[in-house]
Amino acid sequence: MFKKILIANRGEIALRIQRACREMGIKSVVVYSEADREAKYVKLADEAVCIGPAASAQSYLNMPAIIATAEVTDAEAIHPGYGFLSENADFAERVEKSGFTFIGPTSESIRMMGDKVSAKQAMIKAGVPCVPGSEGALNDDPKATVQAARAIGYPVIIKASGGGGGRGMRVVHTEAALLNAVATTRSEAGAAFGNPAVYMEKFLQNPRHVEIQILADEHRNAVWLGERDCSMQRRNQKIIEEAPAPGIPRRAIEKIGDRCAASCKKIGYRGAGTFEFLFENGEFYFIEMNTRVQVEHPVTEMVTGIDIVQMQIRVAAGEKLPFTQRQVQMRGHAIECRINAEDPYKFTPSPGRITMWHAPGGPGVRVDSHAYTNYVVPPNYDSMIGKIIVHGDTREQALARMRIALSETVVEGINTNIALHRELMADAKFIEGGTSIHYLEGWLEHHKR
Repeated sequence: MFKKILIANRGEIALRIQRACREMGIKSVVVYSEADREAKYVKLADEAVCIGPAASAQSYLNMPAIIATAEVTDAEAIHPGYGFLSENADFAERVEKSGFTFIGPTSESIRMMGDKVSAKQAMIKAGVPCVPGSEGALNDDPKATVQAARAIGYPVIIKASGGGGGRGMRVVHTEAALLNAVATTRSEAGAAFGNPAVYMEKFLQNPRHVEIQILADEHRNAVWLGERDCSMQRRNQKIIEEAPAPGIPRRAIEKIGDRCAASCKKIGYRGAGTFEFLFENGEFYFIEMNTRVQVEHPVTEMVTGIDIVQMQIRVAAGEKLPFTQRQVQMRGHAIECRINAEDPYKFTPSPGRITMWHAPGGPGVRVDSHAYTNYVVPPNYDSMIGKIIVHGDTREQALARMRIALSETVVEGINTNIALHRELMADAKFIEGGTSIHYLEGWLEHHKR
């Protein structure tokens, strides 16, 4: 096992990884930008090194600075968390070539699954169902593009091959708008992701977003840890996640979960990963794979009792998974609310000093956050300042516990989206379960402030 791990991230995930290291008796090195000097995890780290100014490009995305820090602190491995460099194949390769262990998949796996076209082709080969769409990336022949769209049937969605996080996609409802949409998405994809390739898929009208969490080791063992429903989204950004997904037959979940685990063995995948699907009319359609730990991993930890971050560290150190698929047991229901420093209805960011921070407690309540009273939320990064996660024996109990937890939470000095979460936890359709990925957008339109 590693003696020292460098954490190449910030915010609540840096603290989460640090806690896993402390529990395992591993020393942690935290890198931080000048904007994060007063962060809780920086104070708690065995070693903390400032690697640059607030701008991400000069700090958390600065590969040479991160690797140099690992060298001077004698760290043996680097955990990238999520976001920033976590799914950057070049970074994973540079880490390994510099003599450190990258706590995640191989650079080859990240490259294959990071490109949406090659990921889809790999999944088709592995027998994982995919959304009907173009065979690979669209070429420059407008006639072929029009024919492909006719064969798929409108509406279609144009997606950037190198995209992610809800960016680089455009829905097209008519043939008249098709070629312009393809050209625009290509141009945006080239600028945003350095890869202008785009592909086309059938646009599903009212799907849910359901994902399968997997863990795999380098000894060709792979298991899936149940599913998560992440359909409560705004502009393709998740706001609420839960496990298990309400109202989907277990047999259907088990079938898709087994296929995901089998495909990991087939492609030689190592580490934690998430297969993301759209679910509509009883069918699953693969959309992408995230080759890292997810923001919403705690809901899976709550229902399985498995520490996903510790498992990432163990398999990166060459250990075998300590359990088989049969030993993975799901218990009860978990819900996560992402707490963002933003206006709850206009969604404008709200950085600044938190003058009062009071986290909730009680049975089945977990709070993952780096915030505290007098902490200054910097304007330079994502607005998420924490997550409230609850667990109950039933979904009804989990909902009740989340309502109580949200009512106990006090954040003053900045705006947060807690008021929105309180309303959604009382919404009849959400309580019923099984809302689509478009539900929240419609709800917000109807409840305009």
